[in-house]
Amino acid sequence: MKVVSDIAQLQHHLASFDKEQIALVPTMGCLHEGHVSLIQKAKRLADIVVVSIYVNPLQFGANEDLDNYPKPLEQDLSVCEAEGVDFVFTPEQLYPESGIQVGLHVNDLSQTLCGVSRPHHFDGVVTVVNILFNIVRPHLAIFGEKDFQQLTIIQRMVSDLHMGIEVIGAETIRETDGLAKSSRNRYLNDDERTQAAEIYQSMLLMQNQAKQTSDMQQVIQAGETYLAQHGITTDYLSINDETTLQTLSVWDKQQPARIFIAAQIGKARLIDNMPLSSTNEEK
Repeated sequence: MKVVSDIAQLQHHLASFDKEQIALVPTMGCLHEGHVSLIQKAKRLADIVVVSIYVNPLQFGANEDLDNYPKPLEQDLSVCEAEGVDFVFTPEQLYPESGIQVGLHVNDLSQTLCGVSRPHHFDGVVTVVNILFNIVRPHLAIFGEKDFQQLTIIQRMVSDLHMGIEVIGAETIRETDGLAKSSRNRYLNDDERTQAAEIYQSMLLMQNQAKQTSDMQQVIQAGETYLAQHGITTDYLSINDETTLQTLSVWDKQQPARIFIAAQIGKARLIDNMPLSSTNEEK
């Protein structure tokens, strides 16, 4: 495994692989089992796996946790080495010292869910992912479904801009009690960690409710009531079309739809999602 921080050096190494399939797994570090699943999927699908570790300042708001975001680099490198990663890209800075003047902007897909409370977040995401794609020039890239809005936006970016990269989603990896694996879970104390497991239970409840009615407001109300009973405040709880991310008031049970949630528990803002139909429920 080679650890590279210099862009030209990484491109020099990758230029020798002219016949191999290259996969990129972009991360912000603090790797956990969810990231490991992305790496393992990349290894199954490609010959060369590049993992990037970069905490992207453009996707953090003014009052978010950029300064406190965990950066256990040595631990992350050990994880990558154990999983057989070929290259770990650890740039110190991807933007000009004077600040970035040209970036990308997301339209309608960012005007819902996390984009409402984090208005510049997805512009920062697509800008940094575009830069990483330009540096690595992968054939495919792996992103987790836990960040489903991000996955959808990046897939649309690649399509709209004719990038010729296959963006592949990987299923959410969960703890035994259903809580989605997340770097921000480490912000939770023991009581908050127990409380956070109710996010998953609320979505299971909503799945069951959706079997009884096509009125999504009733389904959302059931989820909100359950979460309130467990002291959980939501940023949003919504049912949206998987492709357009538009909110659904009525579901015809044929269109792919998902439950989306963002909740504040202690210092942690946790997001999760689940297909509305239990027949497509994550494993």
